[in-house]
Amino acid sequence: MQEVRETPVAKKYNLDGAFASHFAKSMFLTVSGLFILSLIGTRMFTHIDLNLYGYMVGTLVFLGGFFYRFIAWGERPPAKLILKKGIKLLGRRSTPKTSVEHLATYKFIWNRGIFRWTQHFLIGWGCILSCLVTFPLVFGWMYFTMEENGYYTVVALGMDIMKVDAEGWIAYLFYNALNITAFMVIAGVCMALYRRLKNMQARAEQTFMYDFMPLYLLLFISITGLLLTFSNVFLHGFGQPTMSLIHQFSVIVTLIYLPFGKLAHIPFRPMSVFARNYREHYSEQSMKECRVCQSEFVSTEQSKDVIDVLGQNHLQFEKEEGFHLAELCPPCRRKYRISRFSGIPTHEIKVKEANQNAKG
Repeated sequence: MQEVRETPVAKKYNLDGAFASHFAKSMFLTVSGLFILSLIGTRMFTHIDLNLYGYMVGTLVFLGGFFYRFIAWGERPPAKLILKKGIKLLGRRSTPKTSVEHLATYKFIWNRGIFRWTQHFLIGWGCILSCLVTFPLVFGWMYFTMEENGYYTVVALGMDIMKVDAEGWIAYLFYNALNITAFMVIAGVCMALYRRLKNMQARAEQTFMYDFMPLYLLLFISITGLLLTFSNVFLHGFGQPTMSLIHQFSVIVTLIYLPFGKLAHIPFRPMSVFARNYREHYSEQSMKECRVCQSEFVSTEQSKDVIDVLGQNHLQFEKEEGFHLAELCPPCRRKYRISRFSGIPTHEIKVKEANQNAKG
């Protein structure tokens, strides 16, 4: 008999095969990118500030925690669906406007009151501006060199960007950027603490570790940062080494805690743009009518996706009446659950809830 030889199958080589998990790949690529940018920014590591080494380590630990949390979240069927469809919808004309409203102006909080909007704006932009100042300095992407003529040269990614008068207003803003953001965060945190102590609904729902601890951490970072400036300006550096270590320790602890507490919504916030695009895009195509009251309550695509995701999680909500629970609007869904206990088909009663159309 003639021997039959199997032809070898060509192996496919891709980047994913080189790593044990998505987490390992994301962390490796990010650290490699930071290393390359630092290599360029510091001109082959000729300009390194070792006083910032602790912040660098804390940032790398934060990135590890963030990727772990994000990948664990992104592997869930609902999140994976939003990410997949959200990326495809980034080309919508409304994306820039939505991004500004959700990530810059916080317009979605405005309806809750100017007090809450102000506290979010101060805390949000105080943290963002602090990061935009701190991270380039920590990784050497930006630094300053002093010339004999009283001018600073601003160096970014190894290139001389601009020269500023050491006594001018631009240099003053550079010196005090973190002090300004510290005052913004302190004001926003104090407003948030006041609301949490006075608002009865907030007091009933909050816990110390989840709601108060993040605010105390931000407050401690801001105060110790201002004390550093106070020590240098008014005390001629007295106690500066000790205060510097305390401030650095507080920043590192907060960075490590950030991906696993309430502050995690800060790096996760861009995902809200995906969700908004998803809702608006499919709502413009067709709307789903409630099987009971015939009111349009969600897009047809979202209703279908909810049923599919529930099926993937082996959660079956098909009812003996011949419909899926996800095909009912929230008021009719609540009334249907009541009917299962009372035996009266309350979901078929054509009466709206008193707060069905409430906003806020």
